[in-house]
Amino acid sequence: MKKIALIGSTGSIGRQVLNVCRRHSDEFKIVSLAAGNNARLFFEQVKEFSPKVGSLANFTGELPNYAKSTEFFFGENAFKNAIVEDADLVVVSLVGFKGIIAVLDAIEKGKNIALANKESLVVGGELVMKRAEQKGVKIVPIDSEHSAIWQCLNFDFNKPFKKIILTASGGAFRDFTKSELLKATAISALKHPTWDMGAKITIDCATLVNKAFEVIEAKWLYNTSIDNIDVIIHRESIIHSMVEFEDNSVIAQMSYPSMELPITLALNYPERIDAGLSELNFAKLKSLSFEAPDIDRFPCLPLVIEAGKRGGGYPAVANGANEYAVKLFIENKIGFNDIYNSIYGALSSYVESEKPKEFSDLERANFFGEEFVKSKFGE
Repeated sequence: MKKIALIGSTGSIGRQVLNVCRRHSDEFKIVSLAAGNNARLFFEQVKEFSPKVGSLANFTGELPNYAKSTEFFFGENAFKNAIVEDADLVVVSLVGFKGIIAVLDAIEKGKNIALANKESLVVGGELVMKRAEQKGVKIVPIDSEHSAIWQCLNFDFNKPFKKIILTASGGAFRDFTKSELLKATAISALKHPTWDMGAKITIDCATLVNKAFEVIEAKWLYNTSIDNIDVIIHRESIIHSMVEFEDNSVIAQMSYPSMELPITLALNYPERIDAGLSELNFAKLKSLSFEAPDIDRFPCLPLVIEAGKRGGGYPAVANGANEYAVKLFIENKIGFNDIYNSIYGALSSYVESEKPKEFSDLERANFFGEEFVKSKFGE
């Protein structure tokens, strides 16, 4: 039985990881849970899974009686305590920059990682992959796109290929005109056409920042140049990504959209087990469409990809600016196009004298992006 430490248990991915563990209770055991603010759901999970360790970022009440068999930790970085010694796999599904802290801590403890935190590789890909190699730690993807690529490569990160083709649904605003985008609201941005995800990543899908982040992730996961990675809009979300090989043949991974498939694979590869997914009915698929992303309407895509090409602290600056701008957009304090303006302004203002070497360097670059946005909008 594989023992799982779940960091980010109350978020969208965390809840679906627990669904997989329920479905295969004979295969997986939850040994620790870490969450942020949702104390009610967190303690429901503790009651059901009886982990040895539980951590919660924000909690001031009394512990429920049934939780006495679990050791608890509280505070902003309490999730580190949930990366326990007897875990076989650490699932990192925290949202935002703090995810890299969990990833680096798990690597330091020699734990294999199932990764659902994009920012870890966007901000610190070079540092993370270098340390993972030094420690002999495997990092496997939970993102549906990167799981698809991994499957197309037969679970072999070193298999040669010519090109990676990342598919994107296009997000909630894929049919909005430029004038309509000027009036777009967070409420409408959260209405993703095919996926049910948390607020931050759903907004990132609307701007296509999410897809730019995935391009940077792919660079590090598959040890390739960003020039070897294409993005294509695929509205139906049936093909989750593709790989082109030297003979120009292309292999695609297809399924109905469900995060429980890539989660199940990350937990149990290379063996395939029931992921609670319906069979594809090809007779009912009316069409599979593809189109180039419109970078005029969605300029965040090339902007953040260019930051990834520049490397160094630039991806961290872009991440920090985007993270804070998305927060303000959700709070209805800025407009949709202000997210692009925030990232562009932060990147334009950033001057790098030396490439980041340590986590603290990445932290400063990310903080620069945040502070730029705060000052821009008087926060």
